[in-house]
Amino acid sequence: MPRELEKVYEPRAVEDRWYREWIEKRYFHAEPGRGGEPYSIVIPPPNVTGVLHMGHALNNTLQDILARWSRMKGMNVLWMPGTDHAGIATQNVVERQLASEGTTRHAYGRDKFIQRVWQWREESGGTIINQLKRLGASCDWERERFTMDEGLSRAVREVFVRLYEEGLIYRGDYIINWCPRCMTALSDLEVEYEEKAGKLYFLKYPLADGAGSITVATTRPETMLGDTAVAVNPDDERYKQYIGKKIMLPIAKREIPVVADAYVDPAFGTGAVKITPAHDPNDFEIGIRHNLPRIRVMNDDGTMSAEAGKYAGEDRFACRSKLLLELDQGGFLAKMDEYMHSVGHCYRCKTVVEPSVSKQWFVSMKPLAEPAIQAVKDGEVRIIPKGWENTYYDWMNNIRDWCISRQIWWGHRIPAWHCQECGEITVTREDPVVCGKCGSRNIARDPDVLDTWFSSALWPFSTMGWPDETPELRMYYPTKVLVTAFDILFFWVARMIMMGIKVMGEPPFSDVYIHALVRDAEGQKMSKSKGNVIDPLLMIDKFGTDAFRFTMAAMAAQGRDVKLSEERIEGYRNFCNKIWNAARFMHMNLGGFEAGALVKEGLATLPDRWIVSRMNAAAGNVEKALSEYRFNDAAGELYQFMWHEYCDWYLELIKPVLYGEDSGAKEATLNCAVNVFERTLRMLHPFMPFITEEVWQSLPLKGRAGSVMIAEYPRMDAALEDQEAERGMGMLVGIITGLRNIRGEMNINPSVEMPAKIRVLRPESEGLIKENSGYVVRLARCRDFEASVDLDRPRKSAVAVTPEAEIYVPFEGLVDIDAELARLAKEIAKVDKELVPFVNKMANAGFVAKAPPEVLEKTRGIIDELTTKKQKLEEGLKRLEGMKE
Repeated sequence: MPRELEKVYEPRAVEDRWYREWIEKRYFHAEPGRGGEPYSIVIPPPNVTGVLHMGHALNNTLQDILARWSRMKGMNVLWMPGTDHAGIATQNVVERQLASEGTTRHAYGRDKFIQRVWQWREESGGTIINQLKRLGASCDWERERFTMDEGLSRAVREVFVRLYEEGLIYRGDYIINWCPRCMTALSDLEVEYEEKAGKLYFLKYPLADGAGSITVATTRPETMLGDTAVAVNPDDERYKQYIGKKIMLPIAKREIPVVADAYVDPAFGTGAVKITPAHDPNDFEIGIRHNLPRIRVMNDDGTMSAEAGKYAGEDRFACRSKLLLELDQGGFLAKMDEYMHSVGHCYRCKTVVEPSVSKQWFVSMKPLAEPAIQAVKDGEVRIIPKGWENTYYDWMNNIRDWCISRQIWWGHRIPAWHCQECGEITVTREDPVVCGKCGSRNIARDPDVLDTWFSSALWPFSTMGWPDETPELRMYYPTKVLVTAFDILFFWVARMIMMGIKVMGEPPFSDVYIHALVRDAEGQKMSKSKGNVIDPLLMIDKFGTDAFRFTMAAMAAQGRDVKLSEERIEGYRNFCNKIWNAARFMHMNLGGFEAGALVKEGLATLPDRWIVSRMNAAAGNVEKALSEYRFNDAAGELYQFMWHEYCDWYLELIKPVLYGEDSGAKEATLNCAVNVFERTLRMLHPFMPFITEEVWQSLPLKGRAGSVMIAEYPRMDAALEDQEAERGMGMLVGIITGLRNIRGEMNINPSVEMPAKIRVLRPESEGLIKENSGYVVRLARCRDFEASVDLDRPRKSAVAVTPEAEIYVPFEGLVDIDAELARLAKEIAKVDKELVPFVNKMANAGFVAKAPPEVLEKTRGIIDELTTKKQKLEEGLKRLEGMKE
């Protein structure tokens, strides 16, 4: 039975009810044996510590649109959900809990601490999943995965062992990024760089033979205690005489050589640089080329090591201050300059990272990167928008080996055992009891865990049951599309492509759709410090999920950031209300009517034929836009059709029929109106799932069953196209709009009926306009309507022109021209006054130079808006002046 609609749409009650029903009916669940063309998406797994933010909201809204749309097209859809164990972030959360209880993870011990993390995950780790459900996400929740669950852990171990056996995973000493706060290695991608105001210190290093000195420049003077050379460019004439000589390192009082290396930039600082191979990645490479020793002068916790001599135990920054004082007193500090430079911070705790030589586990990336590069070049993987391909190639072509070991406890433990007798390493799929080399039982497991991104790189196939050959893997791998933000293009996307090709023999997806950032209304990145964060859950509570989702989609233009404001979401809440009110209007006119099939031959009126043809065109445009990931164009098409063509025009056009006495005509028009509305609800469903389900269920449709989410998605049907009706209705709409514009421009009261004279420009159109003149008279509030190809312009009349007609409104006795001229002149003066301060701002070079880009953009926007308004007023003034003549 159709469900009656309340007077006002209340989203929360509707959303809770329908989401429960969808879950109970298992509409989201995928079955490999069901048949149909497979369509699968893996969710970018949010951190188990996470809460829903705007990036998640946009990302998952777009995925849900694709999943619901494909499901309605009859595809066998799997949208695979899950969460990431987020090694460092989760460990930090639980460590803070322990600290509040007056204890530490070390006091707990490793096994007990891991149990505590699992306990936290069970109690608090599902927050973001529940929030995704509030968003309406139609994931197959029965298949929810976790990167530390038993199946995924088995996949991780299998891949690690395979890569190790092939020599692609190795352990060695290398320069890595180290976080002194998290006490772990970080990959290059886990370091965030910020421009910081600092100092460039110029230090004088005396030659060992006493014949002068060389001055070097550095931003980290504390590392000088680990210097093992000074390097100059071999072509730098200033220093050629010093190459091969010895320097006496100040404070440390250790002789170090002067070496020549082409890497050195003669334009930086003095052209001579200190080389600390143990604490700088570039110095590390120079050290390898010149066989320099590596002296590690910093401990893992950011304090100075025993190699730092008298500064051992000092915090690195405290050491810097004291060391500079000593250098200055000894005459070794030449000068200090203010200096802006890029400083690396831990992406989790924001601590300044330290490059440091360390023994770590690495993946050799070049052999994995080459086929992944080729996959994009050959079109096996499309990156959309295409502009991101160059960024992908740049990173992949310059890829460095991946440091995959982390010195934390929460994560996948590296499956390697170190023999205490022979020193060999045993890596196996099952825990060994003896050394694989010498058979000794004296073996100890490696204490490190794997980088979180190692397990998530396997996500598209590990979630489907690999390494077993499961029905899910056969049906749904490779997946269709990955929807993600650009900031994890390398963290995750590139690594998934590499691992998919390596392990499965083909890329894990055919398309990568990269969406932009969600920013505030001024275009600024949202941050708590700026106070401009918009909470998606608050917006959902305030405006409803459908309005929020539609806003996300409508603004998701390729290559353009989403500038979000509450006003925009409120605007789309009004769209929800428009749909609701249209449904209520329908119900008020239905009586006991039940709609049958939509048949083109049953369309009796021009508006009926027109709306069906327009709906059909909209279906084609939406299908094309979604297939090309142009979500904003698809949303815009639906908004334009439903709000303007269906509600604003069609429902107004058919009122005389609905309120008339001809029951046959009324039934034919009702059948058309209900069918077009129902099909539009189906088109809207992927974007606005809740209101479309509620309204769809309320419609009196013969043979309707189930849910709108499993109903067929409307497609363009050539049989429903009616170019003649579209041209004819377009002509009438143009005439009505022209008459309304004249009314507005001449400030004619809406209640006053205007005389209307139409000069038809094409003889073949005259009959159609006359035959349908009733629509014009009623919607434009006209009298004395006349339409003819032979009509001349009446004396003293306002004019509007369309491609099909010239529209005249005689204004004698209708408008006081002098009063209207005075009103327009006053309005123009007011706009001029409003323009002055903004124009003056943009003429001020100082303001333009100092103002933030978003302020300049807003100011230009205001100027453009006021200038356009002034132009329209001046055009109206000019027209009136011409009429007076």
